[in-house]
Amino acid sequence: MRRSATLTALAALAVAAPLAGCAQDDEPTAPPVARPSIPFEVEGRLSFVRGADTLRTIDVEIADTDSTRQRGLMERTEIPPETGMLFVFPGAQQQAFYMANTPRSLDIQFYGPDSTLLNIAHGTTPYSTDNVLSDGAAQFVVEVPAGYSRRLGLVEGDRITWSAGGAE
Repeated sequence: MRRSATLTALAALAVAAPLAGCAQDDEPTAPPVARPSIPFEVEGRLSFVRGADTLRTIDVEIADTDSTRQRGLMERTEIPPETGMLFVFPGAQQQAFYMANTPRSLDIQFYGPDSTLLNIAHGTTPYSTDNVLSDGAAQFVVEVPAGYSRRLGLVEGDRITWSAGGAE
């Protein structure tokens, strides 16, 4: 009899536990706290150039310190049209970027020390920790919203010119 009572009590708990879990799921939950996007600050102008022709000029934020290069476009939920981020490194080497804490898909463009386009990682995966690598030694990297590089028709060998402060 004791064994039967124990089994009956365990069976009752097995039925009650999932029901209790369901009741908790039905309770209203607070919506996630929405944080405002980090505002874009124009720090310079960057032109995409093919031969003697300027294809397009955009406003850029300039990441030229370890901390600004590390942060990049992380946590940016909005990127204004015709803008991007220019990463300036002290020397040319293979660059590795990742998308951790980056909610927007980006095109990542890698440029050599002579500002010539080496390669583009099109439409990177938001929040990915996989490395996105340059094809060779890059000294400059440009991040723009996904699809921008194809719309502009950028190809290896195109160049960039840029200036800080907004005047070209």
